Amino acid sequence: MFPGRASMLDSGHVTELEPYGGNMSKPYPANVLIKLREAVATWNTIDPRLKIGPLMVTELDNTLKRGEALKQEILSLEARLTDLRNQRDDVYRQSWNYIVRMRAGIKGIYGDDASEYEMAGGTRRSERKPRSRRVKAESA
Repeated sequence: MFPGRASMLDSGHVTELEPYGGNMSKPYPANVLIKLREAVATWNTIDPRLKIGPLMVTELDNTLKRGEALKQEILSLEARLTDLRNQRDDVYRQSWNYIVRMRAGIKGIYGDDASEYEMAGGTRRSERKPRSRRVKAESA
């Protein structure tokens, strides 16, 4: 703020400011908890009883503790989610293996042009698009 000039709040209108850091996806820096921890330490060093308007250091400290608890919970859930994704991938891989084996068995028993093979999800030989041959360019 400049002396003699009204701030945005004092002048009665509020304008939207760009989020901290320019065009970030979130309106706060990635290291906000580190900065808040430093702010709490600084505030306690200056004067722990200091009030800035209605704001006290205990509010910052409580917010820091809640933020750190949420961060730990998210990390725990991400680890659990990674484990569940790995289990899902194993089941899907095994499922696909069963499908391939079943189709191969049907193909071996009934042939690759049978309707049973098509029912199992295979493409009948008679319905496959024939290979196109490349014509070699004549050299002059």
